Amino acid sequence: MDIDWTAFTPGSALAGGVLIGIAVALFALLNGRVAGISGILGSLLSPVRGDVAWRVAFVAGLVGAPIVYGLFAALPKAQIDASFASLVVAGFLVGIGTRYGAGCTSGHGVCGVSRLSPRSIVATVVFMAAGFVTVYAIRHMPGV
Repeated sequence: MDIDWTAFTPGSALAGGVLIGIAVALFALLNGRVAGISGILGSLLSPVRGDVAWRVAFVAGLVGAPIVYGLFAALPKAQIDASFASLVVAGFLVGIGTRYGAGCTSGHGVCGVSRLSPRSIVATVVFMAAGFVTVYAIRHMPGV
């Protein structure tokens, strides 16, 4: 394996992590809620009166932030090295995992682990291990 040292950017990764941490901490402190994307988006599918506006604003921010960023700087080129069928299957499996795990990577991995939630720690270990095994199988096992 070779590392592309020109693409290694620990400073921006650290800054991004700090911003995410501050954002989810403020969200929890000000709203008393976990910033789990699957829960926020999923609750828009069966809306509860008085609980829709902040969810729409949150999702609009997730979609709108890269658009605004793109107005001022060049967006990185997206490169997807998988077939459409693989992406559909992967999306389906992630959806099943978020339902069975009662949350997603942001809810468990960012918010739950930071609160030392045992359930979130187990969920994060499981989805990280599944990701490692999947990448290994696809990239290093012939015929997979």
